[in-house]
Amino acid sequence: MNNSYRYFKNVDCKYFPCHEIKGKDFNCLFCFCPLYLMGDLCGGDFEYIKNVKSCSNCILPHKPEYYDEIISKIKNFSGNA
Repeated sequence: MNNSYRYFKNVDCKYFPCHEIKGKDFNCLFCFCPLYLMGDLCGGDFEYIKNVKSCSNCILPHKPEYYDEIISKIKNFSGNA
């Protein structure tokens, strides 16, 4: 997959890959997940550790096929603010 507005892969990042994902398409576009502040509404695989949201098991923002879902969640969430 080529770098574009929907996908970006930064293999030079010292943290790459930050999560284990099978396959070659690892999307770095949402390096810091824009859904993090949505709490339980993000839809990702997260847990709370000592009352702090931990997304270390979540790969949702790093899968290219979730781009549209993430953008939709951002639009819906910001519309409810």
